[in-house]
This record gives sequence, structure tokens and C-alpha cells, in this order.
Amino acid sequence: MSTEQPNLQLNYTGDKGPLFNLAFQTGLLTVLTLGIYRFWQKTRIRKYIWSSVSADGDTFEYTGTGLEKFLGFLIAIVFLALYLGVIQMVLFYFGLNIMVNPDTGSEAEILGQLAAIYISIFAVLPFILYATYRARRYKMARTRFRGIRCGMEKGAWGYVWRAMMYGFLNMITLGILSPLSTFKLEKYMTDKSFYGSTRLTQNGKWTELYPAMKHVFIGLGILVLSVVLLAAGAAGELIFFAIIGGIAMFVGYIWIMIGSVIYSVRSFAYLTSHKRLGDQVSFIAQPRSGEIIKTFILGGLLLSLLSSVVFGIVFGVAAVVGVSIGEESMAGLVILGIFVAVGYLVGLAILQALSLILITQPILAHYVNTIDVVNPEALNWITQREAETGVDAEGFADALDIGGAI
Repeated sequence: MSTEQPNLQLNYTGDKGPLFNLAFQTGLLTVLTLGIYRFWQKTRIRKYIWSSVSADGDTFEYTGTGLEKFLGFLIAIVFLALYLGVIQMVLFYFGLNIMVNPDTGSEAEILGQLAAIYISIFAVLPFILYATYRARRYKMARTRFRGIRCGMEKGAWGYVWRAMMYGFLNMITLGILSPLSTFKLEKYMTDKSFYGSTRLTQNGKWTELYPAMKHVFIGLGILVLSVVLLAAGAAGELIFFAIIGGIAMFVGYIWIMIGSVIYSVRSFAYLTSHKRLGDQVSFIAQPRSGEIIKTFILGGLLLSLLSSVVFGIVFGVAAVVGVSIGEESMAGLVILGIFVAVGYLVGLAILQALSLILITQPILAHYVNTIDVVNPEALNWITQREAETGVDAEGFADALDIGGAI
């Protein structure tokens, strides 16, 4: 008789109503504080979502605070301001300037402006990658399950040069080596991650991600065909070829977008199913790309419809009030302007909350509900780890505006 314990399934129990209320209320506070409260908003939303993920009755816990995120943001802003200031001084020394009037500037000045812009972008790129790693490390350090802390080793700069190298390979191979980049970067971060005292490892082979790229390659093939048809139509003045080429370009673009979602879902499933926790615990992930695409499409359409309704009401009421006030009352026009501004910001808070419950939460719930833990009995023997030190609370991620995701 087998004594093997059945797999432990993860469950997401979050509901639309509580999350909408939380997101809307904290969104209003963010508006009233001119954006400062967003650090506390993100923290409160994470606490709700983390606590909605459970396994066998045990829920996850998020222990981050809004204050440490805010302080980390301030430190990152000061550093980036100094860093970018030095970059601009160097550019100015070599005669390059970002601010050039295109109407009066010479061709050389405009080219110099473009060069300065691209140099500035590439100068910030390492810190964007740095922020990506540190944001994940921070979330790991602030996550607990059954009272056991998760964690992640230092290694942000190692991630930076790897990401830049694989990004360059992707660029020169037109995306053909994307699976290599996906696998190697995820392996680098996974192999530095822990649950308690036990290390996570990423197994598998990067070449096994290529089947997930099938639809991306099909879309690229259609785009190449569309370019050939458009060129043939232009060279021979054949309108039929030009029309077919235009249609093919649109189809190829849509195909690549859908293929990218499929690749994201299937690569997540493969990578998660090939992770191991120590020598005994493994995982099974079976998310369905069709479900994710359906949620994106239906949620996006509904969000667009509700967006039209919300802003239609705001500007409709503003139009009626404006007519009643007339153009002669300056005080009335000021009040009208304030009403429009407040209504617009409240509308944004509503749409942010709607986006969470219509798109983000359903997708997150689907991913969570399709993950099983194999041999969960071994989790009982994992011991506590020391608290992480030197985690900058995602300061660079927020400063560079890449920390908006949950």
C-alpha cells in the first residue's frame, strides 16, 4: 500500500469586491497625496494578494512596508539625479545636447541630439536591469509561508551584465535566441533563491523552450512575406500585391502579439515544472495560454467600455456645468477646471481598480490555481533562514517606473 502523500495544490481565494475597494480607496489616497501614497498602496495590495494564496490552509504573508519602499525610492532618486547629471556634463563636454530646436538646429546638431538621447537611454539601461533583480530580491525577502522566510542572494550586477549580453544576442539574431535569454536569466535568479534554509534550483534545457516560440516564428514569417509583397507591389505598381501585403503585415503583427503571450505562458509552465526545492520538492505548472488570452481580450474590451462610460460621465457633467456657468464667470471657470481635474483623477483611480479585478487578478488566480507542489511532506523539514539585510525596497524599480506591477 502506497504511503506517498498527494500533491499539494495552490489556491487563490481573492475576490473582486474587496480588491476593488482596496485599490480604489488607496488610489484616491494616492491622488490626494500627489502620488506619495502609492508606496503604501502597493504594499497594501500585495498584502491582500499574498494572503489570498494558500496551500492546505496555510496562506502566504507579505511583510514589506510602505515606509521602506518610500525611503528606498528617495535614495534611488538622489543617486539617479547625480548619475544622470554627470552623464549630461560628459555629453556637453563632447558637444552633444539633448535640447535642440529642430526648426533652427543644423543637421549635425539634430544628429548629435539623437546620439545624446540614445547614450542617455543606454546609460540608464544597467540600472533598469539592476532594479529588476533587486525588486525580485525584495519581494522574496518580504515573503513568508508557514512562518518561514523566503530569500535571495545578492547578485544584481551579475544579472545586469548577463541580461545585457543575452539582450545583445537577441538583437543580432532577431529574437531567435530568446529562449536562451529567458532560460539563463531565470536560472540565474532561481539558483540564488531560497525557501528557508533550502535552495531553489532551475533544471531543464533552454532549447526545450523553442516549441513555445512556434507562433512567434509564424508571425515573423508572415511579416517577412508582407514586406516582400509590399516591395513587389511597389516595384511593379501592382495594387493587389500591395493590399495583400498590408493585410499580411496586420495579421503578422497580431500573430506575434498572441504568440508572445503563448510563449510567456508556456515558458512559465516549463520553467516552473523544472524547478526544485532542495532534493525532494518539485512543482507542476499547467497554465492554459487560451485562458490567459481570453482574459486579456475580454477584460481589455470591458475595461475600454467602462473607461468610456467613466470619462463620458465626467466630461458630460463638466459640459453641462460649463454651459450653466457661462463664459463670463472667472470663478465659475476655475471651479469647473478643478471639477474636471478631480473627476479625471478619480476616473483614473477607478480604472486602475477595474484593471486589477478584470485582468490582473483573474490571470494571477489562473496561474496560482494550476500549480501543484510535489512531495509537500518535505516542506515540514525546512528550517528558518536569517533575515535579509541590505535590500533597498525596490527603490530603483519605482524611480525608473518599472515597479508598477504587483
